[in-house]
Amino acid sequence: MSVPGLGGDTDFAALAAARLRPAPPRFGEKRADLRGDHAIGASGFPLPDGGPPRIAAVLIPVVAHPQGPAVILTERASTLRQHSGQIAFPGGKMDPEDPTPLATALRETQEEIGLEPGRIRPLGYLDAYLSGTNYFIIPTLGLVEPGFRLTLNREEVESVFEVPLSFLMDERNHELHAREWRGAIRTYYAMPFGERYIWGATAGILRNMHERLFGR
Repeated sequence: MSVPGLGGDTDFAALAAARLRPAPPRFGEKRADLRGDHAIGASGFPLPDGGPPRIAAVLIPVVAHPQGPAVILTERASTLRQHSGQIAFPGGKMDPEDPTPLATALRETQEEIGLEPGRIRPLGYLDAYLSGTNYFIIPTLGLVEPGFRLTLNREEVESVFEVPLSFLMDERNHELHAREWRGAIRTYYAMPFGERYIWGATAGILRNMHERLFGR
């Protein structure tokens, strides 16, 4: 399937500038109105309990390959306490010294996979995503200059790989899967790619990216 707006990095950057948020979203008190694990299908995951969510930021690194853009994704290390082995974007919790969510996303990306901020051109923000673990995730979309070398932090990242943006932005690859969780069947987005199982918050954010960039 040919996805409009992917004819080159200039076209994609112009599309992103027109469709993305120019400033990061901020948390409000109406959780039910947020995008998140709870808002998928008729039986998404329940809203997280507790106090205000923890703020996190992730980078969606889109590499401007001549043959077509691709998204860098990571496989989290199997030794991590949360979400071990899952497919994720580089990113993490916003530290008090981080001035902006973009600063968090760039710092975490360099710490996790060694991608230097100088190779990343920020294009804008997606809508925030509330995870079932009570993280208010702010995704930043960035265009990456090819020719980089990655150095993985093995304590956090098991491996890194790229997926063509045309695959991720094709609605035919946006599957609704279900699993039993705490005694109920819950639905979530999944985008299987070969042996990689992209699901949960990562797939939900990619779905929002599709809606933002290519929705009517």
